[in-house]
Amino acid sequence: MRVSLLIRLVFFAALLSLGACSRDGKKTDPVETLPVDQVYALAKEALQNGNLERAARTYERLVARFPFGAYTEQAQLELAYAQFKDHKEEEAYSAVNRFIKTYPTHKHIDYAFYLRGLINFARSDGLLERYINRDETKRDQAYALQSFEDFGEMVKRYPDSRYAGDGRQRMIYLRNNMAQAEIGVALFYLRQKAYVAAANRAEKVVETYQRTPQAGDALAIMTEAYARLGQEQLSADTRRVLELNYPDHQYLKGQYPPKRQSWKRLLPFTDRG
Repeated sequence: MRVSLLIRLVFFAALLSLGACSRDGKKTDPVETLPVDQVYALAKEALQNGNLERAARTYERLVARFPFGAYTEQAQLELAYAQFKDHKEEEAYSAVNRFIKTYPTHKHIDYAFYLRGLINFARSDGLLERYINRDETKRDQAYALQSFEDFGEMVKRYPDSRYAGDGRQRMIYLRNNMAQAEIGVALFYLRQKAYVAAANRAEKVVETYQRTPQAGDALAIMTEAYARLGQEQLSADTRRVLELNYPDHQYLKGQYPPKRQSWKRLLPFTDRG
């Protein structure tokens, strides 16, 4: 039976049930009496209409009433999605983790891994802007790193998944943002004249994020920090590496480091769903 027809039948049954009362005179919620396929159809319709809270409640009740079966499995996955879209990341993360552990061979398990990455991506997205006026050494990148690992696991396990391409692009975005955050910390130390700390933080970028655009910035910071420390040979050697690999870098034109760190986004991820 087609879903649209099923939904119409469910609503018809629901309308009939609105007039029905239990023995104590109270109206009965159709979710408590309908069979599993019709309860699922109600939850799906609520989700499609953007009624996320009702969708989540209906999915939860479906799972409670019908602990086993194909509808229950799908309901648990869609429950996590509804919670994610409703910005309830903690609940969504717990729900999708339960799904992954309970149904490791589910036909949509690749999407479950992808959704887990999206949830942490949402928690990390905007983190730099959210804390832009705070001490840059205290930024927590745990969610960004976890999202990167989630997408990495999904891509490794399911390289041919329809979600793999987007997962790879988000990994690039996250990697660049994490490198940018480290550059922000290094610049903070440089402005505070903590030159050893600045050089060490920039060196971490060179070692950990070699393939990011921020590697050039890290070399520039190291060159400047070594010069301020009086380590002329180290500064000269690092500058030569910068010239060889990033001949057009602003530092070589006397335009770096900037007065204030720039936190421009590198990829426009506006759709989290």
